Amino acid sequence: MMINGVTLDDTFAEAFPMKATRAIITAQNEKWAMISAQAMTGFATSVIACGCEAGIERVLSPDETPDGRPGVAVMIYAMGGKGLAKQLETRAGQCVLTSPTSALFAGISGGKPIPLGKNLRYFGDGFQIAKKIGGKRYWRVPVMDGEFLTEATTGMVDAVGGGNFLVLAESQPQALAACEAAIDAMRQVPNVIMPFPGGVVRSGSKVGSKYKTLNASTNDAFCPTLKGVTETDLSAEIESVMEIVIDGLTKEDIAQAMRVGIQAVCDLGAAAGIRRISAGNYGGKLGPFHFHLQEIMA
Repeated sequence: MMINGVTLDDTFAEAFPMKATRAIITAQNEKWAMISAQAMTGFATSVIACGCEAGIERVLSPDETPDGRPGVAVMIYAMGGKGLAKQLETRAGQCVLTSPTSALFAGISGGKPIPLGKNLRYFGDGFQIAKKIGGKRYWRVPVMDGEFLTEATTGMVDAVGGGNFLVLAESQPQALAACEAAIDAMRQVPNVIMPFPGGVVRSGSKVGSKYKTLNASTNDAFCPTLKGVTETDLSAEIESVMEIVIDGLTKEDIAQAMRVGIQAVCDLGAAAGIRRISAGNYGGKLGPFHFHLQEIMA
């Protein structure tokens, strides 16, 4: 398949089951809500080393938040419920409780309840106060700038992690420009995050390594500087490859994000140096969710 001069490989992205939750951070203005959200979702690009994958889903207007203040929705994904709960509570305690004027609320009402501020209340050293409003429990924790308001729990649901596509271009600036266009489009899709820096990863990996201590290593087949020394998947004119990884609440959410992202890349087209779109998979052995590029763009 070819779109606007860009070849779409006959391949698929392979994804796997995860657990996910959403939290809503509010503050006196969008600046401080975003600062807290960025801190909470830091060092969370990959479960391989970070313990979770997290990112900012979107900015919320005051009429979309529980307390009528500016807010930011963040999402956290992990391989299991226990790990997700630990990451959520640790990050909330270190990055939201500490952030000036912040409050923290559940972003998913269904699913299995997991602690949000349920245990953070103990920071109040006995001065914390419980409130129950509309069947939901909240905690008011005294802090030096006033008080920290937090909902006790949020919901954990089944999710999907590892959707992806690769952008193959004639130069590094062209690959990055295409990925930036894709990310701008994909951020309009609800229920997904792109957890790598700015949504883009330049160090795509393969399973395994010549070094026994590593379970993943550079994807040499897509490294332009290794064309002459490895079994390459790149033609002579391709000098840069970048990847976008997507986590979503459902496979449909990921498919929609991939669709709009790939379309944004193809809209730039061959005239902008974009030659191919491909995807990362492990022959179907990694996960049960397969996102076939040509089917998504059909």
